[in-house]
Amino acid sequence: MITITPKRVFTVPVQAACISADVFAGKPLEEIKKLSITEGKETITLDDAFNITEDKTIETPNITLTGDFSKVKRIGQGMKTGEIIINGDAGMHTGEKLAGGKIIVNGNSGGWTGSEMKKGLIEIHGNSGDYTASPYRGTSTGMKGGVITIDGNVGTDVGCYLQGGIIRIKGSAGRYLGYHMLDGTIFVEKDCAIRAGACMTGGKIIINGTIELLMPTFTIDSIKPKVKIDATQNAQGPFYVFLGDIAERGTGKIFALKATNPAFKDYEKYL
Repeated sequence: MITITPKRVFTVPVQAACISADVFAGKPLEEIKKLSITEGKETITLDDAFNITEDKTIETPNITLTGDFSKVKRIGQGMKTGEIIINGDAGMHTGEKLAGGKIIVNGNSGGWTGSEMKKGLIEIHGNSGDYTASPYRGTSTGMKGGVITIDGNVGTDVGCYLQGGIIRIKGSAGRYLGYHMLDGTIFVEKDCAIRAGACMTGGKIIINGTIELLMPTFTIDSIKPKVKIDATQNAQGPFYVFLGDIAERGTGKIFALKATNPAFKDYEKYL
């Protein structure tokens, strides 16, 4: 196991995509220390910014990061195998393009966490920022697979252009959840802000709390006693089931828990 701790408090962003189990695999410690990163505009080595040690008696996790990594971007980018544990906050783009393995954040995570993710698991035991599991602005390559779980809240535009996979949010979600969503599942245990599912054409969004305001381009379809989250877990209802976004000729579904959304009772007359 490789252990990494910051040598100082970072005041500018650090780009460190090389912090990855794939990149470290098979390299001696001295070679790992010389890997290039950038701090602001300056190109430096990993060893310039971090204390790096190795314990060969521990194989998993492959990498442990301890300290404040909130300004360190792209940890685990494109990783295919292995495990990273971050004991502290993680920066933007953590787990971007993840294609396998596991990343655990024992803190908060920045924006674009899990962007363009394909496989694997990301666990965030805190909050996650805007654009979690979403592509960059102006692009449409969303998360395709894998699982992201967030113990806290998430920001705006989470799960945009989602094409597959599962996002579990144990807290509340911001605006534009699942914007342009095509497939996959988003499960929110608490409340959700406005414009959930805007322009979605497929997939499902499950809200156990209150939806601040339902898009007018969704139509009620039915009331279901429960809904499947994944192969092993169901959310217990009853749920109002809304179809949309009909402005996009979409067939996506928003499941809104009946008990926490009494404002939707008037829709029942259309069933």
